[in-house]
Amino acid sequence: MSLHTYIKELDKASLDDLAVRCNTTVGQLRQVAYGNRRANAGLAISLDRETAGAVTCEELRPDIDWAYLRQAKH
Repeated sequence: MSLHTYIKELDKASLDDLAVRCNTTVGQLRQVAYGNRRANAGLAISLDRETAGAVTCEELRPDIDWAYLRQAKH
């Protein structure tokens, strides 16, 4: 799901909460959602985690080899 679709479904309190949990602002989330800015890797990871995978790193930053990181052994 796109970030735009995801945040469009949130009420103000939920959007504010998502921004706090992702250590960013609602304005920054909207900038990324509307394609005016690109999410950095940290924000992409936070959004993937905080949306329980509804908005994925791959959706936000297809230029990064997330498959390599996801397959990494710890």
